[in-house]
Amino acid sequence: MEKLVIRGGRSLRGTVAVAGSKNAALPIMAACLLADEAVVLDSVPRLADVDTLSQVLDGIGLSSIRLPTGAIHLEVNDSSRCEADADLVRRMRASFCVLGPLVARRGFARVALPGGCKIGDRPVDLHLKGLAALGAEITIKNEEVTARARKLHGAAINLCGERGTTVTGTCNVMSAAVLAEGDTWLDGAAREPEVIDLGRFLCELGAQIDGLGTSRIHIRGVPRLGGGFYRIIPDRIEAATIMAAAAITRGEIKLANVRRSQLTAVIAKLRRIGLTVDSDRQSLLVHGDRPLRATDIDTAPYPGFPTDVQAQLTALLSLANGTSRIRDCVFPDRFHHLTELRRMGAQVRQHGNEATVTGVRVLQAAEVTATDLRASAALLIAALAARGETTLRQIYHLDRGYEGLDQKLCALGAEIHRVADEATERRAA
Repeated sequence: MEKLVIRGGRSLRGTVAVAGSKNAALPIMAACLLADEAVVLDSVPRLADVDTLSQVLDGIGLSSIRLPTGAIHLEVNDSSRCEADADLVRRMRASFCVLGPLVARRGFARVALPGGCKIGDRPVDLHLKGLAALGAEITIKNEEVTARARKLHGAAINLCGERGTTVTGTCNVMSAAVLAEGDTWLDGAAREPEVIDLGRFLCELGAQIDGLGTSRIHIRGVPRLGGGFYRIIPDRIEAATIMAAAAITRGEIKLANVRRSQLTAVIAKLRRIGLTVDSDRQSLLVHGDRPLRATDIDTAPYPGFPTDVQAQLTALLSLANGTSRIRDCVFPDRFHHLTELRRMGAQVRQHGNEATVTGVRVLQAAEVTATDLRASAALLIAALAARGETTLRQIYHLDRGYEGLDQKLCALGAEIHRVADEATERRAA
């Protein structure tokens, strides 16, 4: 076990490159199960989640090798394996994205119900509904899903649920449908950039997909997919996290390897809070040169404000002038970070799926514990501005989704030390 020790009060300045997108890389890696030839993926971030999925894929006959260039080479070496390691799948929700490719390519799949961050109920019923509509026979027993199909057939499928669209569900069903006979129409499809990236990747291998980026995707089934090279898009959530760090430390940071078009909602909200944001075609310059102002945030599916940035901006708004209201309409229970922010002096309260944040003049260092991936980033951001030395525990959450974020922040002037967490290790023993 490791922890971070952060001494706050330093203004962040400099240039930093954003890593490839975790949320795009994982479903694309799973979709490599569909390919008849080798695939090389560039800009796959070095993350614990990527390592976990690589182990899942290795167990079902898809080798994944990190090349000296940093890219990952993936190639099927045993198409007889159709049962994913249950313990690994339960570690990470995105592992469930192997279900669609497996049943489409091999006719059978057994995959445990997924795990991951504890941020509320995230059912997979829409995944199963879509695969069943394509002709898969679905059964659930002992917390495992089994899918069988001699051949999938195109269908009209509505993927809208009670809380709107499903990103991983759209990825799972779209990946399966590319090898189905006939045409598939996905209504209520997720519009996130990561879904678009998966669709573009599949098209590079020979799939026929129209409507990416809209709520209605049309897939014409093809008999096979080839191989090739593909570069993963930049991680818009990492970019937003670093922008929030610049704002809370009154810093000035240039972000390379970003796509402004994918950050429109975040940039608009940060500007309302007081951050100056300028851009060219390949970079963003963010400058925390004005006082922080309170604002209201409602998370929503893309192109709305992303739930994956809610915790980070909650930390930022804890130092803004006035009172902010933050409502998470995607994951209503995603407020575990509030308890830890209160330890640092933040005035935050929760009412159902809404948090009220009244800005304070200063945050105080404290010992805090990350409860999930984005909460870990929020606490790190708060610690950068806090008075004194903050200890952040359970940083394995951070390492699941950010490639060397503490190192990147140190290169910008932060004082962060990664050390062994002996107290946590003793308690675990």
